Amino acid sequence: MLDHVVGSEPQLVLDVASGPGAVVKALAKRTSARIVGVDLSEAMLREGESNVRASGLTERVALVLSRGEQLPFADATFDALTFTYLLRYVEDPKATMNELARVVKPGGAIANLEFAVPTSRGWRGAWWLYTRIGLPVAGYVTGGKGWWDVGRFLGPSISAHYKAYPVDWTVNAWEHAGIEHVEHRSMSLGGGLVMWGYRSS
Repeated sequence: MLDHVVGSEPQLVLDVASGPGAVVKALAKRTSARIVGVDLSEAMLREGESNVRASGLTERVALVLSRGEQLPFADATFDALTFTYLLRYVEDPKATMNELARVVKPGGAIANLEFAVPTSRGWRGAWWLYTRIGLPVAGYVTGGKGWWDVGRFLGPSISAHYKAYPVDWTVNAWEHAGIEHVEHRSMSLGGGLVMWGYRSS
């Protein structure tokens, strides 16, 4: 995902749904940009702030409590934007894409990483077994009841999202939001999806 952002040498990047700051840290490592991360979870932001401090990035990174559907920034503020695992959690993915595109300057790169459902029947069956059985069990073994619940939620959440919003629908939503040259690539045998494009001029 980051390859589609760092090549444009952005000066100011927004990362939406930052969580504990993994993408923010990776952006800081690969660019000289100033980075703003937003997340709607105060707990995630506190963890992200701790990780940013531990990495010595406090002068280049700011973390803000915000919803991806309603960003507190002016139009065309950022040179580039990244977001991860966001659209499954919003009520209106199309409106959210409009909001994300709004804050990016014309020509700015937008890139997204998301879980996906494999299209190959064989891999889809293996994926189903892993997400419905293997993932919850692994979560329970490593983290107890809380991670069991997370594992139980994840697979059905991904399946439901792609049933309602297939990849072609998502590409159309990006284009409708004013993002050009939208492309996508499967990862992890179809269990992941990277999508990218550029804000129209």
